[in-house]
Amino acid sequence: MKKGLLILGTALAVLVLAVSAWGCGSFSSGSGSDVNQSNISQQNNGIWVTGVGKVTMTPDLAVVSLGVQAQASTVANAQQQAAKAMADVIAALKGNGVADKDIATQYYNITPVYSYDRDTGKQVLEGYSVSNTVTVKIRTVGNAGVVIDAVAAAGGDYTRINSIALTVDKPEVYNEQARENAMNDAANRAKQLAKLSGVKLGKATYINESLNSSSRTIYFDSGIKAAPSVPTTPISPGETEITLTVQVVYSIS
Repeated sequence: MKKGLLILGTALAVLVLAVSAWGCGSFSSGSGSDVNQSNISQQNNGIWVTGVGKVTMTPDLAVVSLGVQAQASTVANAQQQAAKAMADVIAALKGNGVADKDIATQYYNITPVYSYDRDTGKQVLEGYSVSNTVTVKIRTVGNAGVVIDAVAAAGGDYTRINSIALTVDKPEVYNEQARENAMNDAANRAKQLAKLSGVKLGKATYINESLNSSSRTIYFDSGIKAAPSVPTTPISPGETEITLTVQVVYSIS
């Protein structure tokens, strides 16, 4: 009988230890936490918190993806049309204050164009399409609409304007402020948890950072055409927000 009680007592002890180990996680804080468990597997106690830092800013840089697309019966003719249209587009960009260093080729593509013949059930070669796309930095966001209109007028029906990303030229300045805000938020959370739990907060033993994108992208339908009677394309920078998240583990003194 005593032997049976001893076995039962051992089982209860194991259960208590398992519950205690699980309870160590009660110091965890912050919704959506993705703390890498493998990196902190040695932490069997402590206070885990997530701090969030946000900084609002006004975009001072517009990054535009634009280009030309031409289709012809031969590759040579399609290339010739695309080259002429792109030369006109580049001239329009430079004429509106865009520097050479702010124009970079994104991709160049030549593809065959097919149509489907329902009678024969076969594809028929119609010609070739040539696409030439560049990434352009417009450093005066207020001029973005004017530049887009100039490009559309220069490239005509060959013009393709894909998207505009509104961002900042030097995000590191805002990142540093967001990082400071996030660490302060994490420290305040940890201090409150320590106080509520009746323990003394120790030093940070693990820190992990995650930075969200600081740009806002506007997408356009392809094939924008120029029309003299149309007002300047409105591009409003508005405000955007940088969000930086830190995950911190504090020891308990």
